[in-house]
Amino acid sequence: MTTHRCDTCPMRAKFDQKPQSFAGKFWRWHINFCPGWKAYFLSLPAEKQSAIRNQYHFTKY
Repeated sequence: MTTHRCDTCPMRAKFDQKPQSFAGKFWRWHINFCPGWKAYFLSLPAEKQSAIRNQYHFTKY
């Protein structure tokens, strides 16, 4: 089983604290093509994926 660090990613925490900051915007842009995020996201159950889609306005995958 692969462990993903996306739950504890410091950049994700910056987005959660201040979505409009440069670091927050960078993280949000970054998840659109990050292979680690894709693997992490697709490994989640459907209900968690749905929650992340809503929280981060994420429509990919």
